Amino acid sequence: MPSNVYFARMRAREPHENTLSKIKRLFLAAGFPSLIAPGDLTAIKIHFGEWGNESYIHPVHTRQVVDCVKEAGGKPFLTDSNTLYRGSRANAVDHMVTAIEHGFAYAVVHAPLVIADGLRGKNWRKVEIHSRHFPSVLVSGDIADAHAMVVLSHFKGHEVAGFGGAIKNLAMGCAPPAGKQAQHCARPLPIGERCTGCGRCVLACPRNAISLKTVKKRTAAHIEPSRCVGCFECMTVCPSQAIDVDWETEIPQFVERMVEYAVGAVSGKEKKTGYMNFLLQITPDCDCVPWSDASIVPDIGILASTDPVAIDAASFDLVNREEGRPDSFLQGNYQRGEDKFRGMRKKTDGYRQIRYGEECGLGSSGYELITLS
Repeated sequence: MPSNVYFARMRAREPHENTLSKIKRLFLAAGFPSLIAPGDLTAIKIHFGEWGNESYIHPVHTRQVVDCVKEAGGKPFLTDSNTLYRGSRANAVDHMVTAIEHGFAYAVVHAPLVIADGLRGKNWRKVEIHSRHFPSVLVSGDIADAHAMVVLSHFKGHEVAGFGGAIKNLAMGCAPPAGKQAQHCARPLPIGERCTGCGRCVLACPRNAISLKTVKKRTAAHIEPSRCVGCFECMTVCPSQAIDVDWETEIPQFVERMVEYAVGAVSGKEKKTGYMNFLLQITPDCDCVPWSDASIVPDIGILASTDPVAIDAASFDLVNREEGRPDSFLQGNYQRGEDKFRGMRKKTDGYRQIRYGEECGLGSSGYELITLS
């Protein structure tokens, strides 16, 4: 049974057609007010962006969702969970400072900020799911305890998952660091002949698992497997693509584990959660990186649905219908209809999230795209 996905294009020529009004119209069209009962503590799950990144969802756009939740009778709060890697969001203090410096202050968004897994990522709830890889998963406590949720996702590329959208926002974004580590089962493999010994991976590693070793007058990175948590930050920062993973066996498991965590994140709130994907500034990388590369395709629009699988499937298709930008990170697949995510990283299979999401009962890969007039 296909799910409804509502779509607003970015064209606007009248005051009532601006992006802010379109967000509110999408909220109503997708039926989100019916998800929220009076007094519901409503989590607005969002990514505040790593320091140095500016492609995260705009705080003024977020404010429109806050206002809609209040009009529906809910009590909204903006939330995310602490990171597994080093950076500006590894604990609640730094995380909130970053969020405020990125514009998510109360004066702008009109809602409090809550880091859902607590000061150091120890506030979580165990949720039973009984899936292929996990009998149970860890969900950040204040997300698990919320009555309802609206998931706002910046749709973009990802170095191993292919893309990041609603499913990944649920899976990684709603998990404490221990849950994120459980999903990251894959381990990076250095390719010695490509390594230049620049040391960027050493600085990026959150567990000091990487060191530089000199053998026969040649310096290259070495990864200690027992310390590695598989966060892939080394792959992200490597300028010479000298770090790879086992794409045939480990990455499919990573994606499936991620989807199972998404199932756990909405457990008990399946009928109380709405999703919005923002197909704006569609960058090659996650908003976790401390930069924002050029968009791979032009801005497309904003989608809303009560089905996380369907909204990601529609987002995936809309991106691939666009013509790729030759001055971007794309290395192929520029034409309309070609897989832009494989055009950046040829071994990725982003659609695996959608296939396994449907298999797990998270949602439907079939959708009806309803464009707002």
